[in-house]
Order: sequence, then C-alpha cells, then structure tokens
Amino acid sequence: MDPKMDSGYLKDGETLEDEFDILKELLPEEVVGLMDQLLCHEMAWHMGHPLSQSLFTSYHIDRLLWPEPKKLEEASFDRQTPVTGNDMLHVVFRAYCLALIKCCDHVHRRIGAEHYYEEEDFVSNLYNRNLLSDFDGSQIEMLLHEAIHLTEQQSKLDEACRRAILARLTLRQRILKAMELDLNLVKPNGVQLWRDCEDLLPEIRQTQTLGTPAKEAFSVKMQRKLASSVPPRPMVEIKFEDAHAFLHNLCRDAADVYHVLDYNGCSNLLTFTYMFQSRKPQPAIYIRCLLQSLLFHDMRVLGKITITTLIYDDLAELVLPADVLLDPANGNVEAPHDPRFQLAKKMSGFVLRIGDPFLDIFRAICMNRSRARRMLCHLVLEWESVQLEAEKLDAELRQHTGEKPLMDGGPTGTEIWSFPLSSWAYYYKLRQLEWIVQLGFELGIYQNDELSAMHLSHVVGAKIQHIERIQTFVTRRFRQSKRWSAKDRHSFRQCFSFLEVTLTEASATQWFAIALSKLYTALSHFKLLPSRPQRLPYSTCELRHALRMRPFMQLSIPEVPSYSELAAATSTTFGVEKSEGASSTEGQALSILEIADEASRVGRKEWEAVSKFGAQAARCVNCEEGWRKSVKDVIRACIICSIAIATAKKGAMNAQGKPVRKVLQAEMPAEGKSYHEFWVVPKLTLQA
Repeated sequence: MDPKMDSGYLKDGETLEDEFDILKELLPEEVVGLMDQLLCHEMAWHMGHPLSQSLFTSYHIDRLLWPEPKKLEEASFDRQTPVTGNDMLHVVFRAYCLALIKCCDHVHRRIGAEHYYEEEDFVSNLYNRNLLSDFDGSQIEMLLHEAIHLTEQQSKLDEACRRAILARLTLRQRILKAMELDLNLVKPNGVQLWRDCEDLLPEIRQTQTLGTPAKEAFSVKMQRKLASSVPPRPMVEIKFEDAHAFLHNLCRDAADVYHVLDYNGCSNLLTFTYMFQSRKPQPAIYIRCLLQSLLFHDMRVLGKITITTLIYDDLAELVLPADVLLDPANGNVEAPHDPRFQLAKKMSGFVLRIGDPFLDIFRAICMNRSRARRMLCHLVLEWESVQLEAEKLDAELRQHTGEKPLMDGGPTGTEIWSFPLSSWAYYYKLRQLEWIVQLGFELGIYQNDELSAMHLSHVVGAKIQHIERIQTFVTRRFRQSKRWSAKDRHSFRQCFSFLEVTLTEASATQWFAIALSKLYTALSHFKLLPSRPQRLPYSTCELRHALRMRPFMQLSIPEVPSYSELAAATSTTFGVEKSEGASSTEGQALSILEIADEASRVGRKEWEAVSKFGAQAARCVNCEEGWRKSVKDVIRACIICSIAIATAKKGAMNAQGKPVRKVLQAEMPAEGKSYHEFWVVPKLTLQA
C-alpha cells in the first residue's frame, strides 16, 4: 500500500485513530482555544478548501455528525450515557459546535442554489455527512441562549475568560441568525446583524491570546471515516489573524451587499455589481452567491422588478428616452391591425430573447476574476448574435414607428437609420470587450513586451464613435418636437446625462491607454522592459497575437486589428512626422514620448472631469465611495505615468550616444502593487 494514496495505510505501531479523550473536562481557556481553531477551519472552508481538510478533521465535529443524529439530542459528544456535569463541554462547547455546523449548512445551501465553479471557488462535497439540515435553526438558537446564560452564571469563571466565551457565543448566535435571514433574503434585520457581528470582531481578536490551542483535537486520520475516493491530504491550517481578517471582510460585505436592493436604474445596478465585485480582496464565494440571489430570484430582479422593466429602463436611459417602443400602454391594445399591438408583440419577443444574455452579464461579474473574464469571452459571442438579430428587428419596427432617416451630408446622400435596439446591443458588446482587455491587465495575462499592443484604445475608440452616434439620433429626436411632457423631458435629461458621463469616461480611458501604449513602445525600443527568453519554440509574434485576439476574431464589429496593423501602430515611426529632429531612431523614440506626454496630460484632465460628476450622474449611488476611490487611483496612475514619461525623456537625452539602458532603469510593479489594477505603469529611475 502507498501512504500517499491509501488513507487506511498504517505504519508499524500506528493506530487507526489517535487516542483522544473527547469527553475530558474542558477548562475555559481550552474552550476559547477550540472555538478559535474551529473558526479558522470554518474560514478555510469558505476560502475554498474541502471539509475533509478543515472542519471534518475535528473529533468533536465528527462525534456530533456521525452516526447521523435523528433527533437534536442525539447530536452529543457522549451518545452512550446521559449527560451529567462537565457543562463547559456538553452545554457551552456543544452549542457552539452545533451552531457552527448549522451555519455551514446555510452556506452550503446558499452557494448550491447559484452559479459557481466546483474546486475553483468552493468544494461542496459533504462526504456523506448531513450538516443538521433537518433541524430548525431556532432549536440551536435555544441551545446558544442556554449556553450564554450558563456562562453568565458561572461564578468561579475568570472574568476575562467569561467575556471571551460570551463574545464567541454571541458572535456565533448572530452569524447563525444572519445567515438564516440571508437564506430567506430578508433585508432589514440581516444587515444589522452583520453589522453587529463586525462590531464583535475586535473583542474576539483581543481575547484570542486567552485561549489554549488543542492540536490533538484535530487529526487527518478523520479522513479515513469519510466517504471519499480522494487520496489523503494534509490538514489546512490558517493563521488566526488571516481567519479574523477574512471573517471581518465577510461581515462587512454581507451587510453592504444589500445596498443592491435600492434600485436606481439598470446602469446604476450594473455599476454597483461591478464595483462591489472589484473590491480587494474580492468578496467571498458566499457573498457572491448571495448577490446573485438578490439580483435575480423567483423570476424577479431584486425581488420586485420584472426583467422587462429592467431592460426597458436601460433602453430608455441609453437609446430610447420617451419612445413609443417602450410605452407600457402598447400592451393594452388587443387589435392585431393596430401598430401598437405589433410593437408590443415584437418588443416582448426581443425581451424574451435578450433576457438570459443580459442577466448573464451580471452572473459573469459575480464570478472570480479569472472566471469572469473567461465567461465574458464566451458571452460576447452571444451578444454578437443578439446585435445581428436586433438589427433585423429594428428594420421591422421602422414600418410601425414611421421613423425618418438621417441623410448623409456627403455627395451620395446615404440614408442613416438609428437602429436603437442594435445600438443598445452593440454598446454592451463593446463594454464586455473593454472589460476583457482590462481584466487581462489585472490578471497579469499579458507579457511585458505585449503591453503596448493590447488594443484597449482601439475598443474604446469604437465605443466613443458609437456613443457619439447615439447622441446624434437622440438629440435629433428631442428637437423634432416641443411638446414633450415633463416626464418625457426628464427621460431625455437622464439619457443625455448618461451619454455625457459615458463619453467622458471613454475619452479619458482612450487617452490614458494611448499614453501607456506609447510609453511601452519607447521602453521596448530602449530595451528597458524585462523580456522573455529569446528562443521560444513553436512561438512567433503572429501566433501570440492570434492567441490574444481569439475572443474577438469571430466578431463582425469592431474589426480586430491585424498583427501588422498593431505592429505598425506600436513602432517608433507611427504617428511621428518626418522632421530633422526625428531622423534617427532615438529621435523618433523621443517624439513618441512627446506624444505619450501629451496623451497622459489630456487623459489626466479627462479623468479629473470624470471625478467631478455626482453619484446620480455617474450612476454610482450606493457605491460612490468605491467608484471615487477607483477614479482617484486612475488619476494617481496618470500622474505616475507622466513622471515616468518625463524620466524616460530625460534619460534618452542624457544618454549622449550611449544605449539608454545604461542610464535608465525600468521596474515593473509587482502583482497587486499598481496604483490601479487596470493600469500597469512602470517605475523608471535614472542611474548615476
């Protein structure tokens, strides 16, 4: 037998189970220590480790769960004789363990009801154990009340230990109740309970030193009793400080996630979801699944809004303010020959088609960052089909709305139609492409010598052109009538406001992307970037470009730039006018840095303009703090970029015929150390 593959393998003199007396009387310090150890194992499970390597290594947890209790009284440490005395074990610690197991049951049920990826975010295997799912949480709450009362009445108990035990029992009581409310999606009490849990954590941290750890109460040999075909694995042990920090973030995020229920429009909902999932560290899998449940549950968005209302609100805010296509009165018309009947029928079919892809955007954002990017790469292909179908539907709807085309001012006089539904779909396709590229920077997918070629500015440039096109048609329709009602005018104001903010942010993104691309182009020319090995078998620049562009190759628009186009755009001669000062390659590189300097300056100015928008205009209600921090970090990255460009120019001028790398040094920021995760700005220093 192989000890690495067979959990039942015994070495010479080794017993099947460790000799641990589970019924021995516990001192108060040992109770505190065991509670903290169990908390660490519980958080390890939340982090994605299996129960077999965390909680199920506990002798106490195993005794409570196996054999499976049919009554709550059977979930005891001593199933042979009636329990007498030893209250610290049989009353206090037992109540805590039962509450912890029930919390795990709530977590398992919540996560299992939503989209997640096994072994990637969470391990759901229970190894043929039942987490007290047949027992009501109120029964266990009564046991916790009894344990709290008993602890308060213990006159011989040291006061510091009493406070430590009471704090842990109270924390477990609140977490249990909060998770029970989360399972039923009850907002008001759940938020306050999570806040109360967060308030208790400092005391838990302060009293941790009072506990006496009992390592003998946990053993990997417990894996031999579990129904599993997995080879034996070592026990996962995380530090109490790490578990405490993880629990603090979980409590904070669990309270904050309910802000999503305050509906302020579809774009605000998407901003909240994206900003919430962009937190560092990213919310735990339990919180992300809770957010999914709050977003869409029982065929309702946020528990109160139909998917039709959500999509109509978004269409009105982006392309169709106060438009007859979105008039709810259309649904009341029953005459098939009436144009409004046809409009209602076709729009209903459009919502039915777009419902799942639209909600999938929210679901993708709720995944871990790597999975989110992967899902968006697949989802953007679905939106390509949606856009083409919407374009055909737009042509059909024109027959019932009487839309007049906009005539091209050129010699051909081409008719230009608004295509509102197709424009809406194309906008979301561009947003997904932008996220895919940005997440590539955040996840460190791109190599150093590829940073200048990543076509973020190309995608954002297409987005700017598209927003300007939408603005043209919305403005034209607004000016066609002066009899708009107050409600209609408000709808137009909301649309114009959204388009202005979106256009400003896109412009800021484009300028900063250009600045960084030009900076990396110059650094590549100076050979300052850490490079990959020179000899890479089976790899060429063209093949690597095809790999990076794979998610976009099947799209009709925007067109994917070819390798030759990107290579030309990132050369030191692109965009540089022929002049005497730019005759040499060094001079051309300096000219590229001048372009980068100007782009960085304009980009910073644009981002400062973005930061001045209010929460309503920026669609960041309930997540304004996170949104403003993100914008502020981008502005800081712009400043650092300007400094890097100035340093590069100074180093190039000081080289005096020598290689620039002799006088200038470039250092790439470590993972997670950038001012903003989407903007990787190198640090340049002049060498003496």
